[in-house]
Amino acid sequence: MSHSPEINEFIITADRAVKDALKIIDSNAQGTCFVVDQSGKLIGVVTDGDIRRALIDGKSVESKVMDVMQTKYTSLPVTTPIDQIQATITDRIRHIPLVDENNVPVDYASFTRAHRIPVMTPLLNGNELKYVTECITTGWISSQGAYVKKFEQVFAEYSAMQYGVAVSNGTVAIHLALVALGIGEGDEVIVPDLTFAASINGVIYTGATPVIADVDAETWTLSPEAVKKLITPKTKAIMPVHIYGHPCHMDELMAIAKEHNLLVIEDCAEALGALYKGQHVGSFGDAATFSFFGNKTITTGEGGMVLFKDENVCNKAMVLRDHGMSKQKRYWHDFVGFNYRMTNIQAAIGVAQLERLDEFVKAKRNMAAVYNAGLSVNTHITIPPEMEWAFNGYWLYTAIIDPKGGVSRDELIEKLMKNGVETRPVFYPLHAMPPYLEYVRNGQTFPVTDHLSRNGISLPSSVTISAEEQNSILKAVSAIFKTRKLNDSN
Repeated sequence: MSHSPEINEFIITADRAVKDALKIIDSNAQGTCFVVDQSGKLIGVVTDGDIRRALIDGKSVESKVMDVMQTKYTSLPVTTPIDQIQATITDRIRHIPLVDENNVPVDYASFTRAHRIPVMTPLLNGNELKYVTECITTGWISSQGAYVKKFEQVFAEYSAMQYGVAVSNGTVAIHLALVALGIGEGDEVIVPDLTFAASINGVIYTGATPVIADVDAETWTLSPEAVKKLITPKTKAIMPVHIYGHPCHMDELMAIAKEHNLLVIEDCAEALGALYKGQHVGSFGDAATFSFFGNKTITTGEGGMVLFKDENVCNKAMVLRDHGMSKQKRYWHDFVGFNYRMTNIQAAIGVAQLERLDEFVKAKRNMAAVYNAGLSVNTHITIPPEMEWAFNGYWLYTAIIDPKGGVSRDELIEKLMKNGVETRPVFYPLHAMPPYLEYVRNGQTFPVTDHLSRNGISLPSSVTISAEEQNSILKAVSAIFKTRKLNDSN
């Protein structure tokens, strides 16, 4: 019978030293390895906990694995039906060697192999199907339909802004907002270095010049001090990005904008439901943009929204959204516009999602509280910020890993994946990527963004994540650090 390649990451012979078992456990990041005799037959298991207890009892890392292993363990024939294998996995029995007819390990089963925890999944069990079915049965499936207008209205009301324009995605929302506000060639727009590329791309689409600024070390958002140093006579606007759910320093940024007569376009793609001093993000600037991609707090699959304070600007955006076609004279085009329309089906999903937004934000904050409690005991992990004036929406739970703890961010990503936990790194700095090198001014440095980007990791953050899943993630993180520390100290 052929062996699963993964089983080789777990096998150690009984005559090897404990220090060798530690290396295997550190490498496979599973907290255990399977002990075989010289003929390859399974005779025991040894875990990181077994080794720690043995060292306390006077054994050394030079001791033989056979002296510290467990001889009472659970194994199953590799031919065991999958449902029986899964039923055998418990919180205590997390790894089960699967053996052939000669008791040779050829594969293994674990909770993490049977169940992967994704970074983000949407929750669509409200009125989504009901509203979409209505669109289909009435035939209103494209951009004409009652749900588009309803979504714009209820979304603007929720965010405490006057006018809403629904669009096809969050990237075009940024572009449309900028164009409607008159930003174009010859203008400069200040954007944070730590953000998704859509923020800067929207500026480039208009013909304007993006100016990249470092972020604040405490909030990870656009630094007001950095902004002040970058303003020139060409500066037309500032784009605060409320990153990972945490609001920007809006009082300071709005004061700068007022002093220099600048427009403010808030990028709220990751912060729906977040508050700055009790006020919704997106309600401060001249315009605000949102994304409803599948991983956002609410989703329409793809989709976005632009909020405006000025009715005339909003009307211009609506015309531009629909090919620049006049509202009074059909098929008469006043501008070169775009096809940025949202479909009625997307809007129907959005209305249903918005009905549960407060529930989703509460779930996100509960998720963050569990992670905070579990990770804050590790002095080499910095939990995400929430300033006293902020209400973090925790779109993605993002922490910073201090490599001095012995485990780098990239190692943690790799080892968590071996435990069935999907993660993602923090965004690369804009200033480091080829399309944006020309927008870095001479002598500029970005130490805060560089640090956050190099060491930041986002953990699974779905509103559907269970307590069991979070507990499994926290146990895996703890075990990875403990095993590395034990391995390095011996």
